[in-house]
Amino acid sequence: MSLLIESAMVLLVLTNLTLLGLSRLRSCIRVVAVQGIVLGLLPLAAHADDLAPRIILLAGGTVALKGFVFPWMLLRALRVANVRHEVEPIVGYTLSIVIGIAGFGMSLWVGSRLTIPGAAAPPLVLPVALFTILVGLFVIVSRRKALTQVLGYLVLENGMYAFGIVLVGEIPMLVELGVLLDVFVAVLVMGIAIYHISREYDHIDVDELDALRG
Repeated sequence: MSLLIESAMVLLVLTNLTLLGLSRLRSCIRVVAVQGIVLGLLPLAAHADDLAPRIILLAGGTVALKGFVFPWMLLRALRVANVRHEVEPIVGYTLSIVIGIAGFGMSLWVGSRLTIPGAAAPPLVLPVALFTILVGLFVIVSRRKALTQVLGYLVLENGMYAFGIVLVGEIPMLVELGVLLDVFVAVLVMGIAIYHISREYDHIDVDELDALRG
């Protein structure tokens, strides 16, 4: 079980760093989809010795939503918005990767000094969950395209999901499904917003919307 979880954590780190270095939005969506599939399989790895029906249902629902439904919605929004690349991000891609590596180091340092009462998860789980949350926040504030910021929101939620699934093992199924539903609604609303922004203003660059103020 521990080896499977640690392998999943390594994949999360790699997908996070890959996302920070990509400019092509379609590739970014695919990376987040891979991350969603890895997270969907995480409950099976964390509870391999006791695969209750609720765990299997949660894993299947997570893989379906994070790995296929959300990416499909975002790819559809990408086609409607007719945009291909994140052009001139606030923070460049090389610097983003450097900041990401520094953030991972900081997450390792913070994780080594935090203890979760009653948790018996592998040591990588907490640092990687923190790192994923930081990457999501960084993508939200350092990218100009609304679609990329939606991806940042998804990565942020992925970090919280990884933290909860592995370190808090007794969350009721209703709460787990409620979180997934909240994310589903958020992505749906964001997709609709991107569609309307693109239709009205012929772009989804949130910086240019500042001109509408005042």
